[in-house]
Amino acid sequence: MSPRFVLVNMGADGPAACVNKGFGQALDGQVLTRARRGDGAAHAAIYRVYSRACYNLALRILGEPAAAEDVVQDVFLRMMDTVAGFRGDAPFGAWLKRMTANATIDVIRRNKRFDGEDAIDDLEASQAPGVSADDAVDAWALLMRLGPRSRAVVLLHEMEGYTHKELSELFGQSESYSKSVLARALKRLDSIAHAADRSGEVK
Repeated sequence: MSPRFVLVNMGADGPAACVNKGFGQALDGQVLTRARRGDGAAHAAIYRVYSRACYNLALRILGEPAAAEDVVQDVFLRMMDTVAGFRGDAPFGAWLKRMTANATIDVIRRNKRFDGEDAIDDLEASQAPGVSADDAVDAWALLMRLGPRSRAVVLLHEMEGYTHKELSELFGQSESYSKSVLARALKRLDSIAHAADRSGEVK
């Protein structure tokens, strides 16, 4: 089974039918106008609409609930400081999604535990125990076999629709960097999924 097929519902908004519950939700124009003026109640209303999608995206990249909660807090504090400058060039949810992605990548870049993670990923791939058939087709289990940087590239490119140019800006790297990380991550996911087939554990 292709990792792309397995991961199709792992975006922050989930399946297409759930877009109206994630970043794809429309924001009431009056709420946005009030939020631009610094209205606290409007800020709270925006939080109620988008906080779950924000948390989901951060959690799927970082893999740590506490870190994801910190990202949500950071994002909404930034939103309150910057919403007055929101120009409406893109839907509000898309703007907030990019802010969430930026905040999450900032965590990865600040955290020294993730330095050199590509080499660590390769080492773990060669030493990791066998994967069960259930895990092999479970998107979350597959993603957790990657380091946070690799997960971020896979999720943002494959599920959230970010281009390599956008990823290069997020990571402060070249486009070839994100292309290389993506190719290696998908190859690893594919090898993990097929390991279960070769072990005879697939029913």
